[in-house]
Amino acid sequence: MKVRIGIDVGGTFTDVVVIDGNSHELVGQLKLPTSHAAKEGVALGIVTALERAMTEFNLRAEDVAFIAHSTTQATNALLEGDVAEVGVIGIGGGAAFSPESWLAKRATQVPPIALTASKSLRTHQAFVRAVNGAADAHIEQAIQSLAEKGVRVIVASEAFGVDDTTREEFIAERARAKGLLATSGHEVSSLYGLRVRTRTAVINAAILPKMIETAEMTESCVKDTGIRAPLMIMRSDGGVMSVAEVHRRPILTMLSGPAAGIAGALMHERVSDGVFIEVGGTSADISVIRDGNPATRPARLNGHRMYLNTLDVRTLGVGGGSMIRATGIDPDFAIPDVGPRSAHIAGLGYVCFAEPEELLGGTVEFIQPTPSDAADHVVIRGTSGKRYALTTTCAANLLGLVRPEHFAYGNAESARIGFEKLTAECGEHAAKQGAEAVLNFACRKIAATIEELITEYQLSRDQVVLVGGGGGAASLVPFTAKLMGLQHRIARNAEVISPIGVAMAMVRDTVERNIVDPSPEDILNVRREAAEAAIAAGAVADSIEVQVEVDKRRNLVRATAMGTTELRRRDEQEAEAGFEHCRDAVARSMRLSPGDVQLVAETASHLVFTGSQQTKSFFGLFRSVRQMLRVVDRTGVVRLQRGEALVLETTLTEIQSALEHAVESLTDYGDAGRAIPDIFILYGARIANFSGLADLTQVLALTEVELRSLAPATKLVVVACPKRF
Repeated sequence: MKVRIGIDVGGTFTDVVVIDGNSHELVGQLKLPTSHAAKEGVALGIVTALERAMTEFNLRAEDVAFIAHSTTQATNALLEGDVAEVGVIGIGGGAAFSPESWLAKRATQVPPIALTASKSLRTHQAFVRAVNGAADAHIEQAIQSLAEKGVRVIVASEAFGVDDTTREEFIAERARAKGLLATSGHEVSSLYGLRVRTRTAVINAAILPKMIETAEMTESCVKDTGIRAPLMIMRSDGGVMSVAEVHRRPILTMLSGPAAGIAGALMHERVSDGVFIEVGGTSADISVIRDGNPATRPARLNGHRMYLNTLDVRTLGVGGGSMIRATGIDPDFAIPDVGPRSAHIAGLGYVCFAEPEELLGGTVEFIQPTPSDAADHVVIRGTSGKRYALTTTCAANLLGLVRPEHFAYGNAESARIGFEKLTAECGEHAAKQGAEAVLNFACRKIAATIEELITEYQLSRDQVVLVGGGGGAASLVPFTAKLMGLQHRIARNAEVISPIGVAMAMVRDTVERNIVDPSPEDILNVRREAAEAAIAAGAVADSIEVQVEVDKRRNLVRATAMGTTELRRRDEQEAEAGFEHCRDAVARSMRLSPGDVQLVAETASHLVFTGSQQTKSFFGLFRSVRQMLRVVDRTGVVRLQRGEALVLETTLTEIQSALEHAVESLTDYGDAGRAIPDIFILYGARIANFSGLADLTQVLALTEVELRSLAPATKLVVVACPKRF
């Protein structure tokens, strides 16, 4: 049996899972304390977790086909101010006092970046002029001067270094020759904007030594076990990259932890559209998934913009272990807040995991968990003298929202006793009212954030499904869904969704270019760069898939390439379900009866269904019909969902005319200008996504590249949907 091993390094615990490489089923899981305090840092915990997994699950080195881990180290280093001394060498051209040199010098001077209340990232500056080639003597002098100031990492940055990387690379090579580490502006971003690109490179440089040290130590220990699969590290966008890439761009591992959970939602739970909520003991991470891709946004560090796209994760201080704050017991019972203090941080167990006998003779107390907290946090002191926290998980167990198969399942009787104590033993009815009040308070925080995301990403409420992951998912997600009138489900193996995401993640890389009115050739060049970057990061070339977006307002072309570290794809390994199973899955998604959905097209791996739903308003006087489309794979998983859509069955020889018809039929001429429809092409096991393009010429050019290897008679399905704003 070949296995995939995923290790998720959390703030408190390091989780490891072993996944069957063929069936992708969970073989086993372990939890160990995270080794922050060890001399070897988190690397020790990763290696210890790996060794334990190899022993407990009887694995040989040759059984391991893939191994990866997430890391909080980059984020923690910045949050804690544990960074290296950085020197910036700005590069300018022209005369010494020319406007070009003056602007370049100013743009490469990075002001202090606040990291903590008492620590800032400060850089040492140098500037060289490069006229008719690199000025070797000045560069050598600048490097030497910075080294004498204690600089460990050199950043080389030039105004148009993304177009001509020669001088940045020359300076980086000279710095490395002197025993220093180095990075450059073009390595962290290919976008114009010297000031932001330099700042991003400085942050990348500041964490470079520690990240390289940990990555090399971990990789060496993995190799010592005899495992030959390359060690991969989780990126902040939900993909993985090789250790060699960490040597260049450790900044890409920021927010690696939340990214692991989203990768699990995508690869293990197969979420194509929805809001993913990963609930831990202390906090909840909320993110949007659309068309099988997580929503991303430009990253900021303490208000400073960076050229780095990270997952758009909204973190709230409410989780399964959130403690209840109360002003007293009935009749004066009131809840000023739930969380952010958790039972884990307070060092307390949950009431619902205590024995009922321990609680029957217990008493309510109000404590101050830490010196910064108010002295109104509710605990129950048991007959043994041990104290237990009343939490959101206790409330959910009392109300029957947590099922036996859920990780958060506890003793409902213990939860009832705890809440009866809080409500002055006024009976089970009062206890349940108290539990509902607690969840109402906590879950409205989550609901408010979800409403923001629905508005921001223009999600259709009828298509929004809440997917819960993390050990505390069942404590908060069902009640939140009920508050909002939305569908929900708890992910399989929710408590280890993050390490599963690490084990299942794909190699991913993104290339962005500023191009005014990009031609098809420009777009194809960016597409090729992204594919090459993914291959360099460890992906197998034949597995690469690339999605391109064109933002005409920002003159931005973005290509995201994804691939696996092995040739076999999961989609090809899934067992097919029958037609009725797929149709029923679509009907549930559309909230229709199976007889009201119609199969309108199919390929070897996908079925395309449509349906319509009538809605009434103004007491039934007005009726409207809403069209819906779902594309499901042969296992019954929804892979694409939209409202109105045009579906065309065609072949490779007729694809151009089909695309022209689709674009002509659904192009929108509105206030935002001309917007062509989102285009998807289904063939074989693929859903090729062309939804980010700006005009038909671009669609035709990328389609030609995507489909060039197919036989002329290959059956294709074009799905065109009006643009979503």
